[in-house]
Amino acid sequence: MFTGIVAGMAEVVAIDKKTNFQTHTLVLKGELSQNLAIGASVAHNGCCLTVTSIDGEKVSFDLMQETLKLTNLGELHVGDSVNVERAAKFGDEIGGHSMSGHISLQAQITRVIDSENNRTIWFELPQPAMKYVLAKGYIGLDGCSLTIGEVVDNQFNVHLIPETLERTLFGQREQGEWVNVEFDPSTQAIVDTVERVLADRNLIR
Repeated sequence: MFTGIVAGMAEVVAIDKKTNFQTHTLVLKGELSQNLAIGASVAHNGCCLTVTSIDGEKVSFDLMQETLKLTNLGELHVGDSVNVERAAKFGDEIGGHSMSGHISLQAQITRVIDSENNRTIWFELPQPAMKYVLAKGYIGLDGCSLTIGEVVDNQFNVHLIPETLERTLFGQREQGEWVNVEFDPSTQAIVDTVERVLADRNLIR
C-alpha cells in the first residue's frame, strides 16, 4: 500500500530492453534506499514495482508487458526521472489517501497555467473514466495523491503548491505529456456499487 506522498524523484540510469520486458535501474539516494531489500515494493510514477537487485544506491526493477503498455514507464529513457514512494509501513502517517500502486490508465495534460506561487494543470480522460473524477475528491497522478479542482466535460484540473512542484515531476510537466492515473478506491467502489444496484433494478442501461 502507498499513501500518494511522493518522497522525491530518482534518475533512471540504465534500461535493459528485451521482448515485451524491461529492467530499469534507478539511483535511490538517502532515505529512499534505507533498509531496502530485494522483493520490496517501490512506486514509480505511482506504479508498484518490485526490487529485483541492489548494488549500493543502484536499484533494479523488472517491468512486464502489461506495465509497459498501460503506464508511462515504457516511454522512459536513460536520464529521465520518476516520482518515487516507498511502500507504507504499519503505523505510518497517511498524509494522502490509500493507494494500491495499480494504474488504471493514463491522462494527457491539456493545459498548464503558472502563477507566482501555484501551478494549475488540466488533464483529459476518456469520458467513461470521468465517472470516477469528482470535484474535491482524490486522485492519484504519477503517484501523487492530489485533490481534484474543477471538472468540465472530460477534463479536470489540480492545483499544485511549490512543495509538490519541487519534490515531484509536476514542476517539469508540459502540455501534451501523459501521466499515470490511479482512481481513489473508495470513490471507485461507491460508483461501481451504485451502478450495479441501479442496473439490477433496471433503472439504467
